[in-house]
Amino acid sequence: MDDIQIIALYFARDEAAITQTASKYGVQLNEIARNLLYNTEDAEECVNDTYHAAWNRIPPTYPQCLFAFLGRIVRNLSISRVRMQKAKKRDGGLEILLSELEDCIPSATTVERAIEGQELTGYINDWLKALPQEERVCFVRRYWHGEEVKLLAARFHMTAAQMAQRMLRLRKCLKKYLEEKGVAV
Repeated sequence: MDDIQIIALYFARDEAAITQTASKYGVQLNEIARNLLYNTEDAEECVNDTYHAAWNRIPPTYPQCLFAFLGRIVRNLSISRVRMQKAKKRDGGLEILLSELEDCIPSATTVERAIEGQELTGYINDWLKALPQEERVCFVRRYWHGEEVKLLAARFHMTAAQMAQRMLRLRKCLKKYLEEKGVAV
């Protein structure tokens, strides 16, 4: 079933929407949650909460890309869960992941920054589109899906050190691009 049909089920308030969503995107959503939480049970809860949130948000929202819409929900729920748990051993991976990006992406601590967030999103999307496909996939798998460097390295037949160096170069490239666009980093 394609996304348009699934979204139509949500708008019709047909519970099959959840089943179809789980069938089509459940594996990917679980992967995102597991990569951030390092706990299968917590990941499954976040994915189920994602289905519930999608049910409550569609309608009135009509997502342009259903997977991106669901991915954002599961990622935000997973990050919120990590922050709630506060146990250093359970959120260490997320802390490392977020700290890697903090040098090249500004914090949204003010209202002005929040408004500029949409512009920043556009810049990052433009930067990603300009990257070669493999670089783009690496960056998204690391910083959106939260995939560990060693797993990402294995996927691309590299050592973890090589992949870490690649991620460093990509972050520096992003920082330079954002600075050229006038974003205060």
